[in-house]
Amino acid sequence: MAKKTLLTQSGLLEIQEELKQLKEEKRLEVAEKLKEAISFGDLSENSEYEDARNEQAQVELRIIELEDILKNYELVDEKKQARRNKGAGIGNTVAIKNADGEIITYRIVGPTETDIFESKISNESPIGAALIGKEMGEVARGKSHAGPFEFTIVSIS
Repeated sequence: MAKKTLLTQSGLLEIQEELKQLKEEKRLEVAEKLKEAISFGDLSENSEYEDARNEQAQVELRIIELEDILKNYELVDEKKQARRNKGAGIGNTVAIKNADGEIITYRIVGPTETDIFESKISNESPIGAALIGKEMGEVARGKSHAGPFEFTIVSIS
């Protein structure tokens, strides 16, 4: 049996919205690009056609990926998890202090919601795994590809 994908409520909504956008808007946009490229004639030397076909393939692969996630996910009840676990868990925002005294804030999410540009880290990443179950004031230690790390948990929300 396939491994369940852990999703927060907001992550589920984002995936559902992306899937809807891909099916209802992006597919039509790509179909128009294909239609226009075909109108240029000779498909064997038509870079617009090739580009549109590649984009169509990427869109369809992403749709399949999102549909697979939605067929086999487990919704993380963040409130229930917070009552059960005193420490950090999926759905929590955790502020940590590194050895330089710099405070960094991450939101712990399931692997499919990870987005480092939005400070969302996976519970399966080295830092995320080290934070799970830890409480405010505790030290989280681990090893990443950059080497060993140690953070003090400043806050959990």
